[in-house]
Amino acid sequence: MKVQSYNRIMRYIFFIMLSLIGTQGLCQVEFGQELSAAAISIINPAIVYDPAYTSISYPNGDVAADRGVCTDIVIRAYRKLGIDLQKEVHEDMKANFNLYPNNWGLSKTDKNIDHRRVPNLMTFFSRKGVEKPLNSNAADYLPGDIVCWDLGGGITHIGIVVKKKTVDFQRFLVVHNIGGGQVAEDILFNYKMIGHYAYPAD
Repeated sequence: MKVQSYNRIMRYIFFIMLSLIGTQGLCQVEFGQELSAAAISIINPAIVYDPAYTSISYPNGDVAADRGVCTDIVIRAYRKLGIDLQKEVHEDMKANFNLYPNNWGLSKTDKNIDHRRVPNLMTFFSRKGVEKPLNSNAADYLPGDIVCWDLGGGITHIGIVVKKKTVDFQRFLVVHNIGGGQVAEDILFNYKMIGHYAYPAD
């Protein structure tokens, strides 16, 4: 095939995609791919699961590099793309404190921990991002999507859908940390799903 013909075909495909999903949707797809790559880049089974309260710097604060919980995967992946969820969540929570969960009996924000709590991230993503369908259709869960689960007993969990498929090629894997380090696993439908988001919205 000649180069000119190939280029015309590719331009045609691009404009078809644009008409089907719109420019905003295309931006979301592109960002999702970047977030997926960022999440894959921080896979490390050696990370110690440590939920202890830790004082960290602000902005761009982080716990020790060899430690973390499920939310730290999301925070670290976004930070690789220049988005500081510690700062973003803190600023929105400070301005809208009454809209965030009061599960911990706090009367004001806490820069050390607020962004590291799944219910707070769910509130932030629902306010600033796009809430996506909760269903059993694997095709609706795309690389870069954020998914949250209820593990029971008041325990919640969060992870990032990435561009790696299950062995049967039926689903994308999820990068998460549930105690075995920062890993990519087939857990999408293993638990009760309570949140599905894309952030940012455009």
